[in-house]
Amino acid sequence: MRIGRLLTLVSALLLLAVSAAEAQEIRFGPFGGGGRYSYRGMPEGLQGDGTGFSFCRLAYRSVVREAGGQGWTTDFPNADNNLMFRAEELTTIGMAKHPNGELAYSIVLATNPDLYRCPFLFASDVGTMGLRDEEVVALQKYLEKGGFLWVDDFQGELLRVVPDAEIVDITPEHPMLSAMYRVKRIPQIPSINWWYRLGAGDEDTSERGADSTTPHMRAVYDSHGRMIVLITHNTDIADG
Repeated sequence: MRIGRLLTLVSALLLLAVSAAEAQEIRFGPFGGGGRYSYRGMPEGLQGDGTGFSFCRLAYRSVVREAGGQGWTTDFPNADNNLMFRAEELTTIGMAKHPNGELAYSIVLATNPDLYRCPFLFASDVGTMGLRDEEVVALQKYLEKGGFLWVDDFQGELLRVVPDAEIVDITPEHPMLSAMYRVKRIPQIPSINWWYRLGAGDEDTSERGADSTTPHMRAVYDSHGRMIVLITHNTDIADG
């Protein structure tokens, strides 16, 4: 999939946010040794019929507690399914599907060979993320081979993957924000729980008060000027 088509998908999701075989069980301890996430029956690896775009979500260990954080499962599977559903509605890009016609979103570990079959990789709630050395190496190779990673927050773990990165702000003039529709501003999307608690008419979308007042969209480029990492900060785009 060409990077232009990927950016079209991202642009479509931003617009939506502004306007409103044998299954392997995935089990990870989110906070060191305490508690576990368990998705029985959720297959790990690229899903679908082998054709079309699949929303690939990175599964990782959570090693830090964060207020309201749910680790890699944040907004899963609604965000995954919604982006594919809306992209199928609004673009001509084919979506990966199961034999029964349902959209086939995917969960991948950094060390799974199927990672290299995912031109698009999404990681949620990365403020809790802890990467093993082999996962860092795998993600570096993934980006070097042409992969694209979208993280919903920026934390130190990312610097292990791209240690020499120059992180730059994306402004409304960036081509990505007009690839499909004109996105005039970076929206601040609160979590659904925050929205329920305050009510639809409340304009306070900053979940952490003064510490998260301004939403940001940032990027990391490789030496050839290709965007390899997209960072959305102080906003929960996937909850849109």
